Amino acid sequence: MFHPSKSGTFFIIINTQNNCCLSAIANVASIHHSNYFTIFATTKLRSIPMTTFPDFISSKLPGIGTSIFAIMSQLANEQKAINLSQGFPDFDCSDQLKSLVAHYMKIGHNQYAPMPGIMPLREAIAEKTQFCYSAVYDPNKEITVTAGATQALYSAITAFVKEGDEVIVFEPAYDSYVPAILLNGGTPIYGQLKGPDFKIDWDETQKMVNRNTRMIVINSPHNPTGSILSDSDMKQLEKLTNGTNIIILSDEVYEHIIFDKREHQSICRYPQLMQRSLVVSSFGKTFHTTGWKMGYVVAPENLTAEFRKVHQFVVFAVNTPIQYAITDYLKEKNAYIDLPAFYQQKRDYFNNALKSSRFKIVPSAGTYFQLLDYSNISDEKETDFAIRLTKEFKIASIPVSVFYHKMTDNKVLRFCFAKGEETMDKAAEILCRI
Repeated sequence: MFHPSKSGTFFIIINTQNNCCLSAIANVASIHHSNYFTIFATTKLRSIPMTTFPDFISSKLPGIGTSIFAIMSQLANEQKAINLSQGFPDFDCSDQLKSLVAHYMKIGHNQYAPMPGIMPLREAIAEKTQFCYSAVYDPNKEITVTAGATQALYSAITAFVKEGDEVIVFEPAYDSYVPAILLNGGTPIYGQLKGPDFKIDWDETQKMVNRNTRMIVINSPHNPTGSILSDSDMKQLEKLTNGTNIIILSDEVYEHIIFDKREHQSICRYPQLMQRSLVVSSFGKTFHTTGWKMGYVVAPENLTAEFRKVHQFVVFAVNTPIQYAITDYLKEKNAYIDLPAFYQQKRDYFNNALKSSRFKIVPSAGTYFQLLDYSNISDEKETDFAIRLTKEFKIASIPVSVFYHKMTDNKVLRFCFAKGEETMDKAAEILCRI
């Protein structure tokens, strides 16, 4: 693409995402008979053939494409829509926390951390876990710092699931569980959370358990529904797994985002469950720093030893200055103690703003997600309706059907309310017009 300047010089704009060869540039130059060219880069895609692998690719995940979160966020950007799809705040994290990161960078903590994480942070995690749940973990042998929760989940599944193993997951299920199971040769066994409050049917779950059951994955508070597991649920899980060799993988990344004075029932509260469980937590969710990808896993020594065998070859070490910063910041207990009230106010603000809409609000007991039932508005399937809302009304959400392996359609969309009031006001104004 050519643009002549006032001096007669031509500018060639090339796409940095393609390998344009110099001969092509030379050919273009000869056509225009110019001796002076300035080359600029652009990220716009051009119709230049891409290099492809010349043979057949046997995909390990043939039925899985790009994550719905990436797809809807990209569509939101293209359409300049309000993005309530992907789960991240539109407000910043603590200035104190950012200053701590900068401090530890400046004083030289910029090289590899120990593979399990720096010991001061692991000690701080042990203290926090005991403070919150009265559970004692050895920071040396039972706590591992990870590059976010998704890496922790993948490493945990990889460490224990092999060909022929079955893993029970409850749908709608967060989208990283099943691909990790499949990549390791396991077979996902699907349980269905029962509406309207998305609860586990433990009698149905009991029928799924057999000698091939290697793992059960639980998630509370639950993404995408906002449901939570009760004390009764945990006791049912304890009864179900007692006397078996089943490992529990407990995704608790929203542990501090729980509402209406409810108490998070962590695996860590139940000694018999603790001994067979890996518990995954997220600093990103707790401290509004999802882009830092910082999490951790607590588990008994023998489970941790196997987890670390995989962890070391997936990521080895995690961001060093951020580990030191979080170590100090964990002394500010109110940063997570006050989180339920902080997000409950946002949930209530968003829901109150929707009172005049035609959407039906599905109660959310935790996380920063709100499900909205649109069955009074349209009979379109969820994916189509979500795309239309993004394109026509400029508001992006996540269709809950994508969290089911059979794309079960309940006419429900997921919206993230981890936003400032201005964003929520604009979003609610649009939703009330639909």
